[in-house]
Amino acid sequence: LMMLRAVLLAAALAATADGLRHAGASSRIRMASGGSAKRYCESVYQPKRRPTRTVWAGKVPIGSDHPIALQTMTTTDTRDVMGSVEQVMKCADAGADLVRLTVQGMQEARACAEIKDTLLKKGYETALVADIHFAPKVALLVADSFDKIRVNPGNFMDGRKTFEDKSYDDETAYAREIEAIEELFTPLVEKCKDLNRAMRIGTNHGSLSARTLGKFGDTPEGMVESAFEFARICRKLDYHNFLFSMKASNPLVMCQAYRLLAAEMYEEGWDYPLHLGVTEAGEGEDGRIKSAIGIGALLQDGLGDTVRVSLTEDPEFEMVPCKTLASRGLAAVSAAPTGVAEFEETARDFQSYGRRRGELPEQREGDGDFDMRTLLHRDGSVLMRVSTEQLGAPQELYATLGCKLAVGFPFKDIATVDSIVLSDVPAADDEEARLTIRRLQGAGIGVFADAAALEAAPVAGAVAVMDLAAIAEGGMEQPELPAGALRLAVRVDGTESDEALLGLGGLDAVLAFMQPAKGLSSVHASRRVFEMLARSEADTSVILVGDFDEVTDSDALTIGVGMDLGALLVDGLGDGVMVNAAASSVDLRPLSFAVLQGSRMRNTKTEFVSCPSCGRTLFDLQTVTAEIAAKTGHLPGVAIAVMGCIVNGPGEMADADFGYVGGAPGKIDLYVGKEVVQRAIPMEEACDALVELIKEHDRWVDPPEAEEEGAAQVPAEATA
Repeated sequence: LMMLRAVLLAAALAATADGLRHAGASSRIRMASGGSAKRYCESVYQPKRRPTRTVWAGKVPIGSDHPIALQTMTTTDTRDVMGSVEQVMKCADAGADLVRLTVQGMQEARACAEIKDTLLKKGYETALVADIHFAPKVALLVADSFDKIRVNPGNFMDGRKTFEDKSYDDETAYAREIEAIEELFTPLVEKCKDLNRAMRIGTNHGSLSARTLGKFGDTPEGMVESAFEFARICRKLDYHNFLFSMKASNPLVMCQAYRLLAAEMYEEGWDYPLHLGVTEAGEGEDGRIKSAIGIGALLQDGLGDTVRVSLTEDPEFEMVPCKTLASRGLAAVSAAPTGVAEFEETARDFQSYGRRRGELPEQREGDGDFDMRTLLHRDGSVLMRVSTEQLGAPQELYATLGCKLAVGFPFKDIATVDSIVLSDVPAADDEEARLTIRRLQGAGIGVFADAAALEAAPVAGAVAVMDLAAIAEGGMEQPELPAGALRLAVRVDGTESDEALLGLGGLDAVLAFMQPAKGLSSVHASRRVFEMLARSEADTSVILVGDFDEVTDSDALTIGVGMDLGALLVDGLGDGVMVNAAASSVDLRPLSFAVLQGSRMRNTKTEFVSCPSCGRTLFDLQTVTAEIAAKTGHLPGVAIAVMGCIVNGPGEMADADFGYVGGAPGKIDLYVGKEVVQRAIPMEEACDALVELIKEHDRWVDPPEAEEEGAAQVPAEATA
């Protein structure tokens, strides 16, 4: 365990041979016996908002006594005053409380004064935020006109990110850099204090300073300490109108960093608000699902006072998912208690990601031609509810399930549903529906159905689903299966007794469906179930079920799935998902796979890390991202970063295999990992150059050809 020792700001910082991590004079995490900080939120079993002070950005209050504030960022050149004014008004009309503009130089800072004045004359009092990187003098000038200043601790003093190794064996050198930060940062703090400006100390995972990297590595601990270096200066100068953010493109890293930050603030008695966001989330459904996973997980714990959903789209389009997240987050903490009775959580460690892996099905004697090993996937499973009506239209159903076809017979592809759950079992004489079931089973797709329905109309090779509560009433004895059924699955809703949950692992069940009862917080109820499974050392696989049958809006469904299911997956809880949404026209299969991929589980397509564009962007991000996705979107397991400029640069591409970065107007730099390998490629040639780079590193496969009926051989199992 690392011990974080308090020392005076200007004094030498003690370090062990293992490189103990400095947390400063007023910042240290006291560790519980299990290695986790004692507390990072108000409650792990009830949704409760974390109490904070109020920070004022102009006339916009930010804090726990107020609604969650909504934020976006312009994509215009800040020097284009009228263009920026029009975009700010469009964002404000769409619901933005705060709008951030990039301010990279003195020309932009002077334009900001005109932008603010013009907006006021037009009756817009929307809080304006200056986004500052590399330029303390620019920050001082723009503070005269804007309501809030965002500073990035990673580059406020240190400039552009490099990956040079810095060693701090001599802690005096580290302390001298802290003193230099204070000297540079103090004038801005004093000006913001005098003018009553707000400030966001916004750490980005991808732009930590060489100092922080040398001391902490590229870690959530480094992100928190980077912000605290600046916060201590603010506090020393008695300036408190500031808040924090801990952004990363990886939702797991983002959640861990925010929770660690909150834990430190609880220990120190600090109550500064939090701005939430997943940076470089991308566009469309993928961008929304990643944001919902990261932001939603924190909102479920009552963390977060202002949010931004960063999308590679026009900024006003961020407002719908932003509003949806904020309203769901507020509803969770504002409603009557929806959690569960108090319990002690011992298994989940919020400071480190460790996936709980349930036992996968094995083949047994007596299974015959039914391969039960394919019921679940080792990297995360997708199950889908299917009706008898759908079984009666097999070709449409095969497409819905993501099956490939060979002479009309289905077989599994990389993103095919693993198993289906019958909402109703077809009658014994419904030959067409039952033929469809047999063909799906022959393709390796499992079939689940309620035990009572199977009693009335048996299905060979099926898995019978029973309620855990009903089994508990029978004394937790192994129940007898209906005729034809080969395995048992149990349904859990979170209202069961501790004794029943502790006994679940003793049942011979292939999996448990975690389907929270109506009115219960799915996250908190599920945490209790996983805690009981851990206490009993049960390795039963758990499928998280999201019930959204009344949801019709696509954004609301995507956000709901990410928020309810992703909040558990981000903690490594859950072996797969099943999304029910009868009233929605959204294709549930890609949405289900998206939440698994966004939670860093199962990769079924190319992963894109794409920035949302701003005034620094050196090319049309939306157009270029779409072009790259069209050419490379068929490469599961490959991660590609598309960055408009080098502000966060290779840092935010830490998770990416390849990078496409604007290096100069009309010129693109290509990266492999964190290393630039080609510079100044003309933009019209850069996409093809990226494809060639991927080929050079043996990560390319040709896109699949359009499927033709009868083009492939019928797999033997399809005739079962």
